[in-house]
Amino acid sequence: GRLALASGGLALFSVSDGFIYLTLRDLGAVQLAYFPLLFLGTAAAYLALAVPLGRLADRVGRRKVLIGGHVALLGAYILLLAGEAVNHAILLVGVLLLLGLYYAATDGVFAAMAAALSPPGVRGSGIAVVQTAVAGGRLLSAVLFGLLWTLFSQQLALVCFAVALAVAMPLAARTLRLCDHVGASGESAHA
Repeated sequence: GRLALASGGLALFSVSDGFIYLTLRDLGAVQLAYFPLLFLGTAAAYLALAVPLGRLADRVGRRKVLIGGHVALLGAYILLLAGEAVNHAILLVGVLLLLGLYYAATDGVFAAMAAALSPPGVRGSGIAVVQTAVAGGRLLSAVLFGLLWTLFSQQLALVCFAVALAVAMPLAARTLRLCDHVGASGESAHA
């Protein structure tokens, strides 16, 4: 319950990749012809970082890595907001690395937390509930961000999401701290 609440709440303020890539294009950091390669850049960063961050989560605790991943996402927002003052190559590489880092620090770690907190007979269901909360949060996020962008501006939408994520992170960390207990299987949840 708490994990689904925290994961869904954080996902509510995660700007979709598409909007991030459109912002990079609008800032002149990438030409339209190379737009499809942005997905590859994020995926490459994810592939390079997922296993090391999973190991780090096992060592220092899953909650810390999850929140760290969202700090990376916030860093991507801030870089985009400063975009006109940043070299295009630095902006492009920085945002793609931070976005890949965010996914690497959250996707598998949320699943590991859900598995550790679920009784053995319903671990698949526990993971599915958390992933559904994340997907639902991201869906609402896309609608909200799109509305803000359409009704006001891209810049204002990013500012709103950056502020909301900055507020949501400590609240989620507090909620996840309540998950810090021994899972039903007897293994430490390292939340």
